[in-house]
Amino acid sequence: MRIGILGTGTLAAALGEGWARAGHEVAIGGRSRAKAEELAERLGRDVLAVAPREAVTGRDAVLLAVAWDGVEDMLESVGASDGVLEGTPLIDPTNAVTHGVGALLIGHGASMAGRISGLAPGARVVKAFHLFPAERWTRPPGGGLPRVTVAMCGDDATALDVVGELVRDVGGVPAVLGTLGRVRQLEEVAGFVIGLAFAGFDPGSAVPHLPPRDGRDGSRA
Repeated sequence: MRIGILGTGTLAAALGEGWARAGHEVAIGGRSRAKAEELAERLGRDVLAVAPREAVTGRDAVLLAVAWDGVEDMLESVGASDGVLEGTPLIDPTNAVTHGVGALLIGHGASMAGRISGLAPGARVVKAFHLFPAERWTRPPGGGLPRVTVAMCGDDATALDVVGELVRDVGGVPAVLGTLGRVRQLEEVAGFVIGLAFAGFDPGSAVPHLPPRDGRDGSRA
């Protein structure tokens, strides 16, 4: 696939590395061309540094890897309101939460994924990759590492399939929770995880552990 990444931070680096390793063509566009070039050079594997508008043009999927409060400026800079992302799977990994607390910073009943859909008309928005720290995606799949579940929400079945493939390419198991009508629940979960982690608790210990069912994710062959 031809994948565009908007942003040059830790998540952009981690997923860019994983997708390039899997054989995808990765193009990185950031507000700073110098940072994009530095990241592309560090990742190697023919990763490209391009202008943000080029990072979203003609791509099979685009990752919006910027802080939640930088989303509007980034999408405006690529001309999202003009429909340049129409039909493109647009991955939203943002967390609009209070640092160290986890309380959502958007209005009651609203969601970041919903806001992004409004800012990028026609884009096939998929919420994904917002729960695990970036370093989880820097390790090659396999090697004895446990497979993790990547919960996702989206309205378009084809876009969910595309993002699901990209999840598998970095060692995750895609799990579609529902449409964007349910995405606020996923974003609240991120706040729950962040709040527990900053309070000194393991979020995993607060979630019941159930044995995986055969055939669900391939972990019990």
